[in-house]
Amino acid sequence: MDASSGPVAAERVLDHIGVGTQLIVPLAAGEPIGLLDAIEAAAERLDGVRVHQMHALVDRPSMDGRYGDRLRHVSYFLSPVTRKYLHSGGIDFVPAHFSEVPLVLRHNCGTGIILAAASPPDRHGYFSLGTNADYVASFLGHWPVFLEVNEQMPRTFGRNSVHVSQVLGWSHVDRVLPEVQPSVPDDVDTAIARLVAERVPDRATIQAGIGSIPDAVLASLSDHADLGIHTELLSDGVIDLIESGVVNGVYKRRRPNRSVTTFALGTRRLYDFLHENPAIDFLPVEFVNDPRVISQNPLVVSINATTEVDLLGQAASETIGGRYYSGSGGQADFARGAMFSDGGQGFLVTRSTTSDGSISKIVPRLTAGSVVTTLKNTVDKVVTEWGVAELRGATLRERALRLTEIAHPEHRERLRREARELGYLT
Repeated sequence: MDASSGPVAAERVLDHIGVGTQLIVPLAAGEPIGLLDAIEAAAERLDGVRVHQMHALVDRPSMDGRYGDRLRHVSYFLSPVTRKYLHSGGIDFVPAHFSEVPLVLRHNCGTGIILAAASPPDRHGYFSLGTNADYVASFLGHWPVFLEVNEQMPRTFGRNSVHVSQVLGWSHVDRVLPEVQPSVPDDVDTAIARLVAERVPDRATIQAGIGSIPDAVLASLSDHADLGIHTELLSDGVIDLIESGVVNGVYKRRRPNRSVTTFALGTRRLYDFLHENPAIDFLPVEFVNDPRVISQNPLVVSINATTEVDLLGQAASETIGGRYYSGSGGQADFARGAMFSDGGQGFLVTRSTTSDGSISKIVPRLTAGSVVTTLKNTVDKVVTEWGVAELRGATLRERALRLTEIAHPEHRERLRREARELGYLT
């Protein structure tokens, strides 16, 4: 197939899929919906085909296990779509740090075919993967690529482009990109955000995860100056900071004067902001999330949400009630990067209780079945609406005391009692 001759039907992707073919698909808005639809339509003819993807947004028939070994989904980070299928046995799940997903894919797949959404080719024959670089960018030019060109995909810059000569083929669509509206913070979110924002110095390099509290933190940084962005996820929250000049990246050491990300997810406003914006670099996750790269920037501030922290400081951020809910993502990547950054800080944020107040997020022991996402030796600061527990370099006794003090007042005495029973307090 000569890709330079123009677009073809999505079904032509099947020409390149044989027994045991491993398909690598970008996460979130980078998913080529039409190509995967065509593959599912032919599922009865497939044999041993696997779709490898983080954070899928489209609910697919292949995820419930109906095609057996012919076509199966392998997830590296659960989403609201894939979560239920893990628990019903329809998909497989591979736990991994985001920075290491390309390494894991090389190990699991040997060689795969990249299926990705892209912008239309420019006058030089280059397609852009638009909202994504993620793990896929690591394989561009090395593994075969079949694209779904979407007229509504923004053209972005960095290391997420591929030339028509390197493409097996491409189909064409004009489809609205998936949108995720910014979270609306409540009073608790705002209180937590204020505690973080007042500890963020000017000239800091920011990484913010997804959720109402990280969104609220970004909104609280409007009075800062000369901030930089080096983050795995770029969301709507950065737009006002960049357009107002609060974020300029002048003091970053890696990619100064540029905001660095590995994927973007948000509203149409964000996608329009990204289109042909030279101030945003989309780079492979092997670079963006590498703690050794992150740490080369001074004053790194990492902000991520967690679901449960025990009195030792162990953070379980991917399970709820002992059942898998999401994945490791890049939380540990950026916590380590912040640790070794000159003046860096790592914040783990959580509301002190569940919504009805009955269950404390600060616990003596992690719930049975929970998994540790960020190690106690790495956790720096834990923040609830009641305060900030500074854990870096703290003794077991200090950890138990400080974490108890930021728990909800109704749970503190019980936590102190159990801390004494565990031998953390005397």
